[in-house]
Amino acid sequence: MKKYIAEFIGTFILVFVGTAAAVFGGGAAAGSIVSLVGIALAFGLAVMMAAYSIGTISGAHLNPAVSIAMFVNKRMDMTDLIGYIIAQVVGAFAGSLTLLALVNSAGGDTKALGQNLYGADAMINVGATGAFIVEAVLTFIFVLVIMTVTSPARGNDSLAGLVIGLTLTGLHFVGVPVTGMSVNPARSLAPAVLVQGTALSQIWLFILAPIVGGILAAIVAKSLLGTEVDPGDQDLDLDLSKN
Repeated sequence: MKKYIAEFIGTFILVFVGTAAAVFGGGAAAGSIVSLVGIALAFGLAVMMAAYSIGTISGAHLNPAVSIAMFVNKRMDMTDLIGYIIAQVVGAFAGSLTLLALVNSAGGDTKALGQNLYGADAMINVGATGAFIVEAVLTFIFVLVIMTVTSPARGNDSLAGLVIGLTLTGLHFVGVPVTGMSVNPARSLAPAVLVQGTALSQIWLFILAPIVGGILAAIVAKSLLGTEVDPGDQDLDLDLSKN
């Protein structure tokens, strides 16, 4: 239960800090208070906050696509996968509802909660196919980094939070103009349900594309990069190679 509570808290931090920075900062438009750089940093720093606070309890997945990738590579069982996803979705809704309350109290536009959109509502107008490719590819890169840096054979626990946070920051420079940058079904679902409209009608893409990208990353990490190799087996291989 501690792991699930940690995932709830961590996902709350990610969604609230990231989307609040976008909403209160004026979005990614040129001349806004926060702009694209600020939004990217807000999400990246939020991941670092969660990683270095609740990460030792749950691993700070904060993202169903990440948890599914961990399940595919047998780093967690089905019970924990379900518990993690529920905690992440509830945490995301808590973050979006907190933002909604703040926007309401400030008399702001409650139809702007940092939701993900593609097409005419985005900075760069691409169709569903283009948006799906962008989200799947960005999630693939993000999850591949996570699987590698947290690998028992290849990883570095002390730097994991920093590397993952900076990776998410960098990916936002590509994703925000096209889709608002999701790579996380929970992060997209919460504001879409609260805002309704186009965001809700497009939510299928922001759920499916990250899951596809995450699963592909898990497979590549395991089969090509050897992330799931037991450290003891790796040491044995090195010793045998010397003989």
